[in-house]
Amino acid sequence: GNYAPYFYDNGPSSTNGNMALFSISEDTPVGTQVYILNGTDPEGDAVWFGLTFEKGTREYLRVDSKSGNITLIQELDREVIHIIFNVKCHPCLCHLQDTPAGSSIYRVQAVDKDMGSGGSVTYYLQFTIDGHSGVLRIKPGETLDFETTTLHFVTVVAKDGGGQYKGKHQVLTSTATITINVLDAQDTPPAFIGTPYFGYIYEVSLPGSEIATVFAKDGDEGNPNPIHYSITNGSEDVFTINSTSGCISLTAYPVTLRNELYEIKVKATELGPSEELLDYNAMTMVTVRVVDLNNHPPTFYGENGPQSQFEVTMYEHPPEGEILRGLKITVNDSDQGANAKFKLRLVGPGRVLRVVPQTVLNEAQVTIIVEDSAAIDYEKGKSLTYKLLAVEIDTPERFSATADIVIHLLDTNDNTPRFTSEYYIARIPENSPGGSNVVSVTANDPDSGLWGEVKYSVYGSGSDLFLIHPSSGIIYTQAWATLDAEVKSKYNFYVKAEDTEGKYSLAEVFVTVLDMNDHVPEFDDSLVERTMIIGAPVRVEAIDADAESPNNVIEYSIMQAEPDNIFDINAETGEIKLKSYIKSMEIVQNITKQKDCRWSLVVQARDRGSPSFSTTAVVNIDITEATQLKGPMAAFLLQSRHNPMKALGMVAGVISILVGVTVLISTAMFLRNTKSNRIMPARRIIIRRRPSRDRKSKPNPLPPRAPCLPPPSCPSLSSNPRPSERPRAAVPTVSGALASKGSRRSSQSRESNISSETTKIPVSSALVSELKRRLEQKIIESNSSYY
Repeated sequence: GNYAPYFYDNGPSSTNGNMALFSISEDTPVGTQVYILNGTDPEGDAVWFGLTFEKGTREYLRVDSKSGNITLIQELDREVIHIIFNVKCHPCLCHLQDTPAGSSIYRVQAVDKDMGSGGSVTYYLQFTIDGHSGVLRIKPGETLDFETTTLHFVTVVAKDGGGQYKGKHQVLTSTATITINVLDAQDTPPAFIGTPYFGYIYEVSLPGSEIATVFAKDGDEGNPNPIHYSITNGSEDVFTINSTSGCISLTAYPVTLRNELYEIKVKATELGPSEELLDYNAMTMVTVRVVDLNNHPPTFYGENGPQSQFEVTMYEHPPEGEILRGLKITVNDSDQGANAKFKLRLVGPGRVLRVVPQTVLNEAQVTIIVEDSAAIDYEKGKSLTYKLLAVEIDTPERFSATADIVIHLLDTNDNTPRFTSEYYIARIPENSPGGSNVVSVTANDPDSGLWGEVKYSVYGSGSDLFLIHPSSGIIYTQAWATLDAEVKSKYNFYVKAEDTEGKYSLAEVFVTVLDMNDHVPEFDDSLVERTMIIGAPVRVEAIDADAESPNNVIEYSIMQAEPDNIFDINAETGEIKLKSYIKSMEIVQNITKQKDCRWSLVVQARDRGSPSFSTTAVVNIDITEATQLKGPMAAFLLQSRHNPMKALGMVAGVISILVGVTVLISTAMFLRNTKSNRIMPARRIIIRRRPSRDRKSKPNPLPPRAPCLPPPSCPSLSSNPRPSERPRAAVPTVSGALASKGSRRSSQSRESNISSETTKIPVSSALVSELKRRLEQKIIESNSSYY
């Protein structure tokens, strides 16, 4: 029997065997042996190895049919290449493709050990074979073409003549597969493998550097001729090619090259047995590009070459949009293309300056523009420092360069003097000598030099008594000024701070004159006369001319009294009243043996200032007992007994009301009469007089009489009237004092105290005559002083 050959299975990690599990890296160089096919034939016949690729796909592997070595013949790219192929192992028959038709190429022999017709062997072929001799021949009219099919597989069947076996007719057969290997003949030109070809020249390349390698093979792969390589066009004397290997090399330095792109035409020619050039050749084009290496970082240049710091001097607050013309900056990257593309950026206080352009290719003039004028302030800093950065964009190296930008600022008078406060509050004691310090004001001007010097002045209606030092800002009083809290205690005026160019600001100054206890309390008179009705107080009052509390707050006290322990005094109001147990004249008479019922006491008025001042007055008090008057008028007269002007005001008010009512009534009557007494042309008015009737006449009322003046003294209750004289009832008397204009507060408190007492005190009818007498006296005095 004849058995087919088979592969060895050496496992998935083996580099030889049946290639059932095989992997290869896509960056494997062309020409590398990647695998070894390994197989055998059971009968020991020689085996042949082959690769069959799927129709329409590109061949990337080549196998040596005898050794089974598989070699990579084209570059691989995993993302675009898919390889499908079969490996085969067959008995090997070789014959030339130009063998004439009818030539014997192989004899197949089959032996059948049976006897007779069962042992006779005949041959037939699915293609063309001599059925009796087993000679395999090429069909007439057919040719073998290595470039079309390199292998032919023929299955030969041998059968006997048949015979009886176990009672049945049986024909036995045997098969064998013949592999015909077509050998190549020289009839095909060479072809370049791996086209198109590209080469690169780098700026660091040297003469002799390999640029690219071309590879061509004879189209007759079964018996290939060697290839000769040559450059036919585009060399320009800067390239050369190795005629055997196809390696193209550089013959000049890159800096001498005039072009960035070269196209070299390469020719591949087959060599004969004597290394003569045959007529079989092929042409290809090699594109060579001069490539820039990213080996130059960006560099800043000034007027004298590379520079890492640039300085400029300018005034503060330049206009927005202004170019810093004092800076002469150029930036350059000596690389080419994407390697020379970079960005510019300023690092420093944000949004103050900006750089133009922001993206540069190869080289540019750098311009810096003002964006925020207010931020460029000499007072905030005498200089500004920025970092100018140039950073490559599209390179893996990301080369960069930096330069310092230093801007020196010059000051301008851009600031107004400003006071440390919008207002100043000062206090100074009254009676301070002229030239006394009041307060110190301060204004700051951050400008430098003369622009920062401040001059002070004061003005305003309240500044007449004050001066200010023009440079120190100390405010003091005029040398002739006298401050008196009782005359004026509050002053306010303005202080002005001005620089040399007239820029100024204002602040307000409030000065309070502090009251000093420099006045002594004063009574209206050192001898005070008062008439006291039993049960009603009398009041004494002293005035302190000081302006403020406690200097003008007065406390009253009884220093001496005759008789003693009769009177009490209110320390705040000065009201003097009898002790609570004295409720009638009988008690008074029991206390004193004097006939006139007049008692004296010394009252002291002391202020609460420091030091404290006091004064005294002698108060003579006539004690009397009053008949009771009732009604609101009595209460009012009682309240007004010490203030006749109040009574006068009341009378004047009543008179004014009466006059007003009279005017209104008169006007109404006039208007009524005017309307009713109109005379019409066609109307006659007859007035008839009624007869007089007797009326009962009434006597006219008598005019009022003023009450009698009080007697000079109060008679003793124990004495009896003379028989010859008409006995008269004792007339109570009252005396009062007018309050000074100097103290409204004291008057108001006195009036309130009196009003509170009037509801409790019986009022004498003699009070009316006393008030009238004092009112007449006050009017006479006023008239005499007026004239």
